[in-house]
Amino acid sequence: MHSKFDQIVNRRGTASLKWERYKGKDVLPFWVADMDFQSSPEVIEALKARAEHGVFGYTIPDEDLLHLTVQHQKEHYGVDIKSDWLVWFPGVVPGLNVACRAFAPGGSVMTLSPTYPPFFSAPGNVGCELIDVPLTESKDLRYDIDFQAMEAAVRPDTKLFILCNPQNPVGRVWTREELEGIVDFCEKHDMILCSDEIHCDLILDEDKKHVTITAIERARERSFALMAPSKTYNVPGLGCSFFTFPDKELKKRFEKARAGLVTEVNAFGYTGCKAALEHGETWRQDLLAYLRSNRDYIVNFFRENIPQIKTTRVEATYLMWLDPRELGIENIKVFFEKAGVGLADGADYGRNGYLRFNFGCPRSMLEKGLHRMKTAVDQL
Repeated sequence: MHSKFDQIVNRRGTASLKWERYKGKDVLPFWVADMDFQSSPEVIEALKARAEHGVFGYTIPDEDLLHLTVQHQKEHYGVDIKSDWLVWFPGVVPGLNVACRAFAPGGSVMTLSPTYPPFFSAPGNVGCELIDVPLTESKDLRYDIDFQAMEAAVRPDTKLFILCNPQNPVGRVWTREELEGIVDFCEKHDMILCSDEIHCDLILDEDKKHVTITAIERARERSFALMAPSKTYNVPGLGCSFFTFPDKELKKRFEKARAGLVTEVNAFGYTGCKAALEHGETWRQDLLAYLRSNRDYIVNFFRENIPQIKTTRVEATYLMWLDPRELGIENIKVFFEKAGVGLADGADYGRNGYLRFNFGCPRSMLEKGLHRMKTAVDQL
């Protein structure tokens, strides 16, 4: 049955970061976390209406948006928040950098790898040292938290823990028990916990549920969550995110650290976020069904056609983590680029020799890319 997500949208010549990397080359881009789907019709129409108004001055979140955000937290994660807990920001990545500046000046920051590249760069950008604790990896590419390694690595000056929840790139949905363990660790060592939850509305496994860090009440005095509509509704270019600070003192420290450095969210960012939260649920459910189908297709394809590339059925996100080391190719990213497939280099996520594959695209594009990979491997 034809889906709206099967539509091919020509993004060449639109200054797309994703597609411009291979400008003038026959390479399909599957690298950056940016889907090749149009956003929901309601978001598009809201942006058109805002543009027709014609005045694009400094903008603040209105009462309707604040209400929708509070309601979304209650309906999706079962947590009651207050609108004055919210900090609006033009992106999660600058939020990570400000968090390091606010809570770990001159100290160290801990994270778990493999992980999203800004987790590695943010501490150094503000003069902090990174403590990278590897997740444990099983033969079937399942990743788990190594609490013993965390204890061995923590230092007296480790003041901030940055968590990716759900985990990018390995696709884990952390359980409440696992999150409780991280909270215990942060309490023991008097650390602030920053939880990047940008993929929280992209849970693919229907038997799993996202647990936001603010749902753990005893963690509220030392934690905050970073969220945005950008990944779910494919609007990262609008630059709008919201951070939840249950603790007033933490919020004050964060706001002080951003002062004079980070601008406000633009008018279109607020408009897109509001439309997504108010009208986007049906579209989101359709998207999840399509992504589940793509996920299962890609997992089965590798198992049946390129078994040397190990992968796993990710629980969340539209990002597949691949282990192609059995192929014995020194620079696997370049190898597949020559075959016309642009993937993310695992080294950027803390794992040399691995790859990340974005399957948030029409099935026809996915199939074409996978068959290009198979042809390249068959010709070895």
